[in-house]
Amino acid sequence: MVDKIEALLRTAAQPDAQAGPESLTSRIYAQLRADILAGRLEPVRKLRIEELRKSYGVGASPIREALSHLASDHLVERLDQRGFRVADVSGKEFNELRKTRCWLEERALRESIAHGGPDWEERIVLAAYRLSCLPWSKSDNQYVVNGDWEILHKAFHMALISACGSAILLRFCDQLYDQNIRYRVLSNQAAFHMRDSSAEHEAIKAATLARDADLAVERLLAHYARTGSYLTRRFD
Repeated sequence: MVDKIEALLRTAAQPDAQAGPESLTSRIYAQLRADILAGRLEPVRKLRIEELRKSYGVGASPIREALSHLASDHLVERLDQRGFRVADVSGKEFNELRKTRCWLEERALRESIAHGGPDWEERIVLAAYRLSCLPWSKSDNQYVVNGDWEILHKAFHMALISACGSAILLRFCDQLYDQNIRYRVLSNQAAFHMRDSSAEHEAIKAATLARDADLAVERLLAHYARTGSYLTRRFD
């Protein structure tokens, strides 16, 4: 069964025979993107047009166009004269991604704490409560991605910075969050039974609602650093 993590990236219905070229390409792009982020299309896997055409039930043209868009997102690599493959993951890329997220989200969180009103506080409380009601893994014995939890996890982190006052900053943070999903899935596999993510989220929420910007930032960055530490073990 297709994991519900796709809901992060795809809300449209499955493509049908009546869909126009642009709509069809957009839907295939969203499907491929979701499958890459969730790890169903694993790093460095060769993306053969004919195989994808059969898997997704569409023609070759929308597949090629979607892969070209994904190459612009750095989720797919274009191979000279040899087609496409899923972009590799590496400790170096993750560290750069994490560093950039920390820079941007620190500023966004500080601005939100300075300017957020009651509506912003309610968004955080509601997002945190919903997240706390679900387990992060579908299995008690090993890490299995829980798509519903993933959706609520993103909602919580975006709620924290939603009052920063900059649509551009929020857009960058949103994009970096999605790029980080592949790495966090790997980290969660290594951190299973070793990490209390609920307590980490609760601590971030408490400091944020207390309007203690320094403590909130400290806890948010520590939250990301823990992901990095488990991921380092995975790469090692």
